[in-house]
Amino acid sequence: MNTIEIEKSKVHNTSLIVNYQKNSIVIKRILKKSAGNISVLSFDNGEGLNEKKIAFDSFIQVIDGKADIVIEGKSNLLETGQSIVIPAYASNYIKPNGKFKMIKTVIES
Repeated sequence: MNTIEIEKSKVHNTSLIVNYQKNSIVIKRILKKSAGNISVLSFDNGEGLNEKKIAFDSFIQVIDGKADIVIEGKSNLLETGQSIVIPAYASNYIKPNGKFKMIKTVIES
């Protein structure tokens, strides 16, 4: 994961912050603060995130492509421009439908 934040006070095209890489998930941190962090992720075809639970709410916003965001066994198909909040401690995983990019915001409380 690239741990360097993006440049502040500069306009960015969010969908271009990370590129697709063959057989990979690419993560670029936008901000990291004591209250949480914001990252942009790209997924190549066939890549996804395994089932997990985290102790904080996560806001997922799709910026390119589409993916099934599965929360507590319920599948939610999100497309570009759509978003969803994954509740703290909820079992979840992400299964993209082809190449996919998203913004993930985690709010620690």
